Amino acid sequence: MVTKIAVFASGSGSNFEAIAEAITRGELDAQIELVVTDKPGAFVVTRAQKFNIPVLEIAPKMFATKADYEAAVVEALREKDVKWVVLAGYMRLVSDTLLAAYHNRIVNIHPSLLPSFPGKDAIGQAMEHGVKVTGVTVHYVDAGMDTGKIIAQGAIGVVEGDRESTEQQIHELEHKLYTQTLKQLFEV
Repeated sequence: MVTKIAVFASGSGSNFEAIAEAITRGELDAQIELVVTDKPGAFVVTRAQKFNIPVLEIAPKMFATKADYEAAVVEALREKDVKWVVLAGYMRLVSDTLLAAYHNRIVNIHPSLLPSFPGKDAIGQAMEHGVKVTGVTVHYVDAGMDTGKIIAQGAIGVVEGDRESTEQQIHELEHKLYTQTLKQLFEV
């Protein structure tokens, strides 16, 4: 049975595209019902259009409260019968309204070996600390920042003094690990 998902992204959407391509190739038995972005005009919109996937461009500042914003998002997800929420570069903390609607069915990918270097610029944090190994973590989302239960991790060696090469390796690992992990979650 095909799993209906929504992918949330705030920026370029390279992880979204990797997931969409894996679905197209038949590697992931899922259907992206909706792309949700909190940044209208983000490049993920262009990527979604390439796959003919509907997009909800919804700026939080249009709402009086975060709960109101999330309620509008949940309504859109329910209209599409979405079963899983996949965060892929979504730069907002998720709160009670969305967490309650999709309890244990929201996952995120983070560019570090959590619990090390949570939050923004994890790659920069890792390089600043001089670590030799970093990586990627797929985890369930809870109310904290990158604090949910870890599902899968993969490691790469840091290219000392070369953030661009390190980021490229991180992105390659993200695209592979996220698809593999989603496949395992959806097959249960």
